[in-house]
Amino acid sequence: MTDTPEALTQALLEAANRAGADAADAMAVRDTSLSIDVRGGVLEQAERAESTDIGLRVMLGRRQACVSASDTRAETMEAMAARAVAMAREAPEDPTVGLAEPGQLVQEWDIEALELSDAAAEPGPEMLEEDARRAEAAALGVEGVSQVQSASAGYGRRYVHLAASNGFSGGYGRTDRALNCVAIAGTGTGMERDHDADMRIFQADLRTAEDIGRSAGERAVARMSPRRPRTGAFPVLYDERVAASLIGHLLAAVNGTAIARGASWLRDAQGQAVLPEALSLIEDPHRPRVAGSRPFDAEGLPTRRRAIVENGVLTGWTLDLATARKLNLQSTGNAARGAAAPPSPSNWNVALTQGGQSREDLLREMGTGLLVTSMIGSTINPNTGDYSRGASGFWVEGGEIAYPVNECTIAGNLREMLMRVTPANDARTHLSRVVPSLLVEGMTLAGE
Repeated sequence: MTDTPEALTQALLEAANRAGADAADAMAVRDTSLSIDVRGGVLEQAERAESTDIGLRVMLGRRQACVSASDTRAETMEAMAARAVAMAREAPEDPTVGLAEPGQLVQEWDIEALELSDAAAEPGPEMLEEDARRAEAAALGVEGVSQVQSASAGYGRRYVHLAASNGFSGGYGRTDRALNCVAIAGTGTGMERDHDADMRIFQADLRTAEDIGRSAGERAVARMSPRRPRTGAFPVLYDERVAASLIGHLLAAVNGTAIARGASWLRDAQGQAVLPEALSLIEDPHRPRVAGSRPFDAEGLPTRRRAIVENGVLTGWTLDLATARKLNLQSTGNAARGAAAPPSPSNWNVALTQGGQSREDLLREMGTGLLVTSMIGSTINPNTGDYSRGASGFWVEGGEIAYPVNECTIAGNLREMLMRVTPANDARTHLSRVVPSLLVEGMTLAGE
């Protein structure tokens, strides 16, 4: 296949014009992925996949339709365009449909500064297999680990190109390198499981296989012989591994789609305090070597650093062009899309202000309560913010971990919870969501 993603998007736009579209945008994604799974010291599975997906959105006035395919032949693209135009004729009118104005488009960008792609050669399957073996061996070397459920290593390379009839055309590549290990401690009905993993853009930044395997094993052993915690009102410390879920609920509530529908527990909160005054939530899509970075959004608008929450106060919503038009606002440059669907608002890299205390300091401060390290299920009322989730972790007495716990539920109201958070200083800064451990006072626990 010699057609580049850029050439494919241009061919799709030309086909849309011939089919009678008033406007159109196109997307082409070329993917390569390689994954290796090891179990019991032997290769269990090896997979390699290469694909090219194309997508086309056409507009007839204020009507739109999207089509996609994985076949890049010229006749397929002509059929896609004809089908999309026919679909658009039957679609309902939507006054928010439309491409960006030329003056809104990004004019220049420095993709090299973002360091989204590792120039090193693709790792061979033997290298990935060796990484997985080392991680498994390290986990099995932890006293109390009975088996390793899985150890896997992977590599991916993706190139995305976007083009539109308003003159925009741009693309960029990404790489990722991942390593994961799931360890099991104990036997029979007393088995407990935990994991550790890492994913980086650059192979050189990846944690060692021994570190990941050993950590997975130690986490599994620490969960042995769990109990159910007491029922009542207690402080809850969300470990850094799960604390980002709380901020994720806030981000979902300020998403333009939820706001435009009026289905958000923060729909009337713009300009109001939603976090303690000392905390800000900053979005920065230009951080080097971070998965959520990008030079422009899916509508060709420039991405930019912005404060979603500044000194505790909610500054506004996360918007693409359509949701901005519905709310009589301007896009924040947060459009995301896949080949088969139109753009929708999404967040890039976000970081919550870190505190001055360690997780251990917060454990001592909480006295008696729950340290949450794992969560299952989710019941969130999008209109009220009422919150209930299954959790497991460790019971804390006198500021120290006493024993592991599971089969409990933590509940509260997100609006109230977020106003009572105290951050630690342990966030991993290479993640696209940089959120430290968070202590929340006055949660309701349902245990024994």
